[in-house]
Amino acid sequence: MRAIGEGRSRGGPGTEAGGAQESPPDEARPAAAVSRAPRDEASAAARAVLTEGGAPEALARPAVDALGEGAARLLREDPWLVLSLPGVRVEHADGFARALLGPQAGPGDPRRARALVVRLLERAALEGHTAVEASKVRAALGQHFVPDPEEALRESVSDGSVLVFQEEDLDGPAASKASEDEEPPMRVLLGLDRYALAEESLADGLVRLLSTLDPAAPKADWVGAAREAPSPSAADLIRAVAESGVVVHTGGEAARAEPAALVSAARGLGLRAWAVTATEDSRARLGGLLGSGNSGNSGNSADSGDSGDSADFPEALVTLPGLLSGSGEGPERAEDGSLDVDLLVVCDAPRLDVEAAATLVESVPDGARLVLSGDPGVLWSVGPGRVFADLLAAKVCPQVASRTPDPGPLGELVSGIGIGELTAVEAPEKEIVIVPVRDAGEAVHRTVQLVADSVPRAIGVPSEHTQVITPGHGGAAGTRVLNAALKERLNPGPGRFDGFDPGDRVVHVPAPGTVVPARVVGADEGGLRLESAAGPVTVAREHLATVRHAWALTAHQAAGMRWPAVVAVLPGDAVQALDRSWVYTAFGSAARHLSVVHGVEQALPKVIAQIPARARTTRLRSILREQPVPPQEG
Repeated sequence: MRAIGEGRSRGGPGTEAGGAQESPPDEARPAAAVSRAPRDEASAAARAVLTEGGAPEALARPAVDALGEGAARLLREDPWLVLSLPGVRVEHADGFARALLGPQAGPGDPRRARALVVRLLERAALEGHTAVEASKVRAALGQHFVPDPEEALRESVSDGSVLVFQEEDLDGPAASKASEDEEPPMRVLLGLDRYALAEESLADGLVRLLSTLDPAAPKADWVGAAREAPSPSAADLIRAVAESGVVVHTGGEAARAEPAALVSAARGLGLRAWAVTATEDSRARLGGLLGSGNSGNSGNSADSGDSGDSADFPEALVTLPGLLSGSGEGPERAEDGSLDVDLLVVCDAPRLDVEAAATLVESVPDGARLVLSGDPGVLWSVGPGRVFADLLAAKVCPQVASRTPDPGPLGELVSGIGIGELTAVEAPEKEIVIVPVRDAGEAVHRTVQLVADSVPRAIGVPSEHTQVITPGHGGAAGTRVLNAALKERLNPGPGRFDGFDPGDRVVHVPAPGTVVPARVVGADEGGLRLESAAGPVTVAREHLATVRHAWALTAHQAAGMRWPAVVAVLPGDAVQALDRSWVYTAFGSAARHLSVVHGVEQALPKVIAQIPARARTTRLRSILREQPVPPQEG
């Protein structure tokens, strides 16, 4: 159901979706000088207001980034806007407001309530939700001493801070108990407009592609291509694509051969077909399947650690960050901004958040075909939404499930996890090794021993091609502790470049959900110099927070990549952070060997059997169910 309350998110002058918008440069002066001067002035003004309210001066630049060049005025008029800045807690914002407003800054101030509502929805978005049930927001407002949460929500909807929706509850317990003759239960949701508009735009784009394809006037011999397909599942996929503008394809690592066969067949038929992957490593592996690239091109590749030039890849391949960056990577664009493609195959589709998916689908022209392919068992996107899962559940387009299983003991283990079973698997070549530990300290010690000694000696995989995966950054066996221990053993040094040394294994995260594995080369006045599979990267010193050591990663960081060997660390205190999708992603990242440093005892089978994934509240499935989708066969 469309929003029953309309409005835009609050923001300062010259802002769009919470981001600062630069003024056009003056032709008489360099653009950088023109844009920098007003921002410096705005930062100085914001710094003065922040200092007056007892807030850190370091928030001045983020305030201008979030609220625009009028940040100082906006913060003085509405001090609780400081809640939109990084690291600011509710008690900090309340103290800041009292310092600026005096006694009138009470818990029932409408400005406070409005900021809290937006804050709660923004924090929910960080957990993957695109909307939140109104009852949960009301309860949270009560915990923050808002005297009338219901009135606070009404005012937030009325002034356009949030949107409100009423729709069927498709996932709640009442829905599963309702009979076919009963009206489905309803729920009221609140959402920020950026995610509401993204989900609606995505649904509109998918329906557009389903509606504008004319299968009765094919441009290619799809029947012949299906006949020549290398496998029955590839033939099924080609036939489905011949008949529909949108197709969903599911399968594991071995099933990636099927979208590769589709792209190859389509290009052989003279069509403008492209494949999109989430990471450079995924691009390397798909490039090998397309037959023109080198599957060992990425330093993280399952087959090789040799670095290579991205130009080795087939013309038909591009990464999602490259395609959406506006840098010109991938297919050319028409004058209206749409991609010059007849077929776009998106691998790693579960990694798409709702905003990236909406942008991608909007760029596919009328009459073209879109395939979303991926493994439904892996972790969902870092950003809000569960696009792939919602599209599967909505059943508005053909779905092709691969019949190609992942081979070997690792394939058997991961396939069992995918259906909720942790089974004992024969591993005659030590493909799977379980290492029980008593506590986190022992887990760290055994992990370092495995990476530095046991796996290279017994399995033949060198340390630089072995990846450690653990549930979180913090804790006694999180990435911070493990990376410190692994650095000390594998590349000791003083950290002379802001904590990094040449040869350090790192990841660069230039944007949420974009993880670029690299090695430190050095540093100069420009910043930290890295070498990645895509080429050299220099990270400016002010952005060094986007670089982390990477001998150990979280499963979210590792998603979309594979290594010859993986050490999965499951300390005893990690149970609350685990679900089936985490285990599936971590274990499935191993191509040849998996060591499991295991301290969760009998909790792991229970997690795999009972907790498929962390719940996310989204609206895409409901929106698609309401759309006038053309009848689909298959």
